[in-house]
Amino acid sequence: MPVSRLALTDFRSYPSALIEPGPGFVLLSGENGAGKTNLLEAVSLLSPGRGLRGAPLSEMTRVGGEGGFAVAARLRESEIGTGTLAAAPERRQVRVNGAPASVNSLSEWLSVLWLTPAMDRLFLGSAGDRRRFLDRLVLALEPSHAHHASRYEAAMRARTKLLTDEAPADPSWLAALEQQMAEHGTAIAAARQRTVSALEERLESAPEDEFARAAIAIHGWQQGDLSAELSANRSRDTTAGRATSGPHRQDLIVRHRAKQIEAARSSTGEQKALLLGLVLAHAELVAERRGEPPILLLDEVAAHLDPKRRAALFGRLEKRGQVWMTATEAELFDGIGGASRFHVEGGSVQQT
Repeated sequence: MPVSRLALTDFRSYPSALIEPGPGFVLLSGENGAGKTNLLEAVSLLSPGRGLRGAPLSEMTRVGGEGGFAVAARLRESEIGTGTLAAAPERRQVRVNGAPASVNSLSEWLSVLWLTPAMDRLFLGSAGDRRRFLDRLVLALEPSHAHHASRYEAAMRARTKLLTDEAPADPSWLAALEQQMAEHGTAIAAARQRTVSALEERLESAPEDEFARAAIAIHGWQQGDLSAELSANRSRDTTAGRATSGPHRQDLIVRHRAKQIEAARSSTGEQKALLLGLVLAHAELVAERRGEPPILLLDEVAAHLDPKRRAALFGRLEKRGQVWMTATEAELFDGIGGASRFHVEGGSVQQT
């Protein structure tokens, strides 16, 4: 569902801000450092996780504020809010229609996807970066993925602590944690595979356009009897200080479909096109599966495209749901018709 009202209090550079965007393009222009990305980050917090920057919650509170921050949004007839309190700067609070709710429940209300300049090196970065990207794609299709991921991480941390403590670990407690990891880890791996298979099928049959088509697959740990693997690996995992088997060892492999080379070996321009094409194809898949397109947050994407690709991007995004885009110059949005346009300057937002 599109955001029809966004209100910020003591968030990043904003003492307070209120904007009421329409359902299509939401275009934010202004100089570097004006606070455009902060607005996108606020929208990204309407979904589970740590937002598009992955920053600690305490960093999101405005310097000089009273402590804590709030992000509130209206989605049709519903109200969603998240933020922190001064007394607990790293504990995220969520409210839906005035009632307390879990962070993971946000995925049941809307899906949010983003592209930022920091993601330009996704294919050259760590496997962990690509797993987090993949999990964001999965979450947009299967909201329960957030629950399984959080439970798996909690069980894995507890198991590692037991194994690495000086006192001998209780075998029955280890077995219980390993069973929890197996239950949720299997669900994580299965959801990832379903998403990759569906997206790969879509990419394979998609027509050629201005954005290079990717070929994707999951590499690393494959589904099996994870509980048995963990039990057999206790000695090795104690030495390593971590679990050496499980879905946290998987990686997303991306290749340039036409050239049949790994994305990491493609040119910088090709990598940007592959990533953008992948996100667009996934957004279209989400729209089909969930009956509504996800909210897209595209930070400084238009500036890195030539005029031909920029026009192609605007064409693919037309009438595809709410799309938030930033640029230093409003002229970069030429070619977009109807849109909600805002100028951002010094922690304030004005509709133009």
